[in-house]
Amino acid sequence: GLLPFVGLALTAFIDRHHGIVWADALVAYGAVILSFVGALHWGFAMALPAMPQALRRNCFVWSVVPALLAWPATVLAGSIAPLILVLGFVVHFVMDKMLVGPAGLPAWYLPLRLRLTLVACLCLLLNAWQGLSLLS
Repeated sequence: GLLPFVGLALTAFIDRHHGIVWADALVAYGAVILSFVGALHWGFAMALPAMPQALRRNCFVWSVVPALLAWPATVLAGSIAPLILVLGFVVHFVMDKMLVGPAGLPAWYLPLRLRLTLVACLCLLLNAWQGLSLLS
């Protein structure tokens, strides 16, 4: 899942002539992935029968928030779109961190999510920085 982030970020940086196209593709991919990781909480709420009811309800509610953050990023121009996605990925990681213990998620889950979040955010921040340089 990280290859498109890295590939699109590097391509946008290298191919300045089509940089905006690659940057838009990166934002679109980021929006799709942010929506996907939100759905993880929906899956946890459905698949973990021992989850307390309040936590289950919170997971169902939270699961749609990343998509609601990602959607406007797909229509916004410039550096704001990747920054919204970065915010979404960071907040989602915090939500994952709060869920790991109470939901009894496996020990490998949070380190994996951290690596994925860091790489995705770095690529999106490069995109935002490059968007600023394309405007000037």
